[in-house]
Amino acid sequence: MQRRKVLLIKFMRKNPSFWIVAIITLILDQITKYLILINFANVGDTFPLWQGVFHLTYVQNTGAAFSFFQGGASWLRWLSLLVSLGLIILAWREKLSQIEQLAYGFILAGAFGNGIDRFFFSYVVDFLDFRLINFPVFNIADISINIGIIFLIYATLKLSSK
Repeated sequence: MQRRKVLLIKFMRKNPSFWIVAIITLILDQITKYLILINFANVGDTFPLWQGVFHLTYVQNTGAAFSFFQGGASWLRWLSLLVSLGLIILAWREKLSQIEQLAYGFILAGAFGNGIDRFFFSYVVDFLDFRLINFPVFNIADISINIGIIFLIYATLKLSSK
């Protein structure tokens, strides 16, 4: 038992920001989805936080982020799993820069968070509804993936400018 604990600490010490971001964001994603599931009885139920601008709306998304690829949950669940495993292996094997740790940590949280939904429900729970701009309903995992991509773009631009 002690050896496993030491191995786990060593494993997480290599890229601590990766793990912290991934774990905290994943927990936030899952808690918010759980709160939607226990407080909204039916798909389509909505609660306006700012009438006509921003609502919490319960949606079952069988597609990818922002409802792209509707009905693709069967192959998307495996994609989520592969991306998650790939990022975990990357963080285990390589020492990542701080910006890479943040980027990949956010992407892992998003892929794993939506992957959990796809494996357990065959759909993703979405609830953030910006009605002012008629944007597709989304969730914390979707935001997390986009933040990760922004960090990756920034890291790439920063490297290419050197």
